[in-house]
Amino acid sequence: MNVPSIDIADFDYGLPDEKIARFPLGQRDQSRLLVAGDHGITETGFAELPDFLPERSLLIFNDTRVIRARLVFYKTAGARIEVFCLQPLGGYGQYRKSTWKCLIGNAKKWKSGPLKMTVPTPEGDILLQASRGQSLGEAHQVSFEWDSPVFSFEQVLEFAGKIPLPPYLNREPVESDTLRYQTIYARNNGSVAAPTAGLHFTPAILESLESRGCAIDYLTLHVGAGTFRPVSASDAREHLMHEEELIVRKELLMRLLGNLNGNITAVGTTSMRSLESIYWLGAGIVNGKEPGNIFRIQQWEPYSGETRIPPAEALQAILDYMSHRGVATLRGFTGIMIVPGYRFRICKALVTNFHQPKSTLLLLVAAFIGQEWKKAYDFALEKNFRFLSYGDSCLFFRKEVGAS
Repeated sequence: MNVPSIDIADFDYGLPDEKIARFPLGQRDQSRLLVAGDHGITETGFAELPDFLPERSLLIFNDTRVIRARLVFYKTAGARIEVFCLQPLGGYGQYRKSTWKCLIGNAKKWKSGPLKMTVPTPEGDILLQASRGQSLGEAHQVSFEWDSPVFSFEQVLEFAGKIPLPPYLNREPVESDTLRYQTIYARNNGSVAAPTAGLHFTPAILESLESRGCAIDYLTLHVGAGTFRPVSASDAREHLMHEEELIVRKELLMRLLGNLNGNITAVGTTSMRSLESIYWLGAGIVNGKEPGNIFRIQQWEPYSGETRIPPAEALQAILDYMSHRGVATLRGFTGIMIVPGYRFRICKALVTNFHQPKSTLLLLVAAFIGQEWKKAYDFALEKNFRFLSYGDSCLFFRKEVGAS
């Protein structure tokens, strides 16, 4: 693995509790925007974002939708057990029965037997049962059954579950979170955390972007709970990155291929990780690696050896592969971890929020703009920007800090 030692202490900063935004602002685009690039650091309003992007930029959004992943059951004796649904083990859209990878809160109180919950729906009450299965590391296999053929499990979650707010907000969800912890373009169920860079966008801003000749396209990365896991190891290379499901459309690949010489902007770290994963998928195909029905990009795959494959060649390889197989989408998983020293292949700009100290998200930002991240974060703290998921936003322009 060609990754130098990374002292996670170098990516720590003091984040006072009062700087964390516990609730969203009244309107999405009322948030502030920090812009950092070759001309220093600028403060403006998020509604002015289109003015800072080059004309005819291509913006890539993550259209995943947050599911109501938190289910709270009560044992007959009164014990509260929370089942946090992470990922379906048999795919989405199942009826009557569905098995998921789940985290279990207060698991010691659930030794045997199913948990039960009565769930009100527009068609009347239904009974939801959860049965605990084998251990999956920190998680468990949980099988759900419900006595209605009308609703899929994702629909049952909409009636029975709670929005999975980030743990650092340290509060229960309220009704407004149902709308505000979701982007306006969310459409594909599967995330347990929002791609928060997109929370600031409104129809008016999207129209403003298009009026400047900017193009918009979407990919899908289902964000996992691991996004909130801080790097606890002193050397970030020892951190185990979580895998997330990535879905790529042929139309997106063609658009990326046609815009490589322009300005491609990732909206969010999830979009950035996805786009770089797409490059490595294509590079693997060029090097003779067969993706199969479900591809996988491993955590340190980009660092396993130098590759000089141009992005255009990598994207074209994926398109040729899809044409040969007669498919319009590819589905897989990525665990890519982007750290300082990584060389970005696709994007020149990044829209993102302010991230937790010692987080993999902050490491990605540091990889993208180098040591400027410290100046940007110091500026934001001094100017009382709002931090984390419901906080303010940044626009960063790429700074090359080395090669992978």
